[in-house]
Amino acid sequence: MTITTDQTTWFAQTFERMASNVSQVVLGKHHVARLAVVCLLSEGHLLLEDCPGTGKTSLARALANTVQGSQSRIQFTPDLLPSDVTGVTVYDQRTQQFEFHKGPVFSNIVLADEINRASPKTQSALLEVMEEGRVTVDGQSRPVDRPFMVIATQNPIEQAGTYQLPEAQLDRFLMKTSVGYPDHEATVALLADSAVRDRASRAQPVITASVVATMSSLADQVHVDPAVLAYVSRLAEETRRHRHVTLGLSVRGCLAYVRCAKTWALGCGREYVVPDDIKQLAQPILSHRLLVDPDAEFAGVRVESVIDDVLAAVAAPTMRAA
Repeated sequence: MTITTDQTTWFAQTFERMASNVSQVVLGKHHVARLAVVCLLSEGHLLLEDCPGTGKTSLARALANTVQGSQSRIQFTPDLLPSDVTGVTVYDQRTQQFEFHKGPVFSNIVLADEINRASPKTQSALLEVMEEGRVTVDGQSRPVDRPFMVIATQNPIEQAGTYQLPEAQLDRFLMKTSVGYPDHEATVALLADSAVRDRASRAQPVITASVVATMSSLADQVHVDPAVLAYVSRLAEETRRHRHVTLGLSVRGCLAYVRCAKTWALGCGREYVVPDDIKQLAQPILSHRLLVDPDAEFAGVRVESVIDDVLAAVAAPTMRAA
């Protein structure tokens, strides 16, 4: 099915409205807002890692408020239990039946604040629902509603009382990005508006949950030339044989790469993916999926520089595949 010009225009305009809605909360970070919207429309999950006070939670809440759907927030702590996330089965004495009480994970958008503060046992409660869109409790599987997105935040600086996310869970996040500090102009604007305590409340619903599903289905129809697909495959192979990498891009990561590239291209007003789309998405897609050798990391090698090496080593296609 071919995407029409009207559909492309509508998608790009709606995409920009969503990104602008988020950008009014986190000033000067329009690119990060666009990445967050791409992640949502690609039906993926977003990991925000940055220093305290940079607006991670505000960005997550603004994105959640952009969609007129159910949302919940889970404050991850060391004493949080898996049942506090997924829900629990309780025996009702009046009806003499067991009833399932849904946990906060049964929402369209779930904010997992400070996810690395919970124990690995609690973190693993998200593995199934993030990958398969369902929760299994007491042997019974229950699907979550669409769209479903987990937006997790974590602080990379403070390590006391935290548990590092395992690679299997990191790979389930479609993107990982940071907000970063605002520039001078944005900082001045924030200071001038310091009377506002809750900036995220300014983000009003722009679309409904059903529209998110429609846009996701439309993005799936974006054309990707075989030459671009081969480019992604070669990039994955290069990450696996890089001298400083012990764990390269997985097959799930390759699929996520193509899915995000489709959404990004349609958000830019194109119904086809170009190699530059792949390059622009390399850092948020690859940074949390590549495991740098500990000796190289100790020597100062950063995953960002490894990604730059990979992009430089693999030539981008200049013409369509035959």
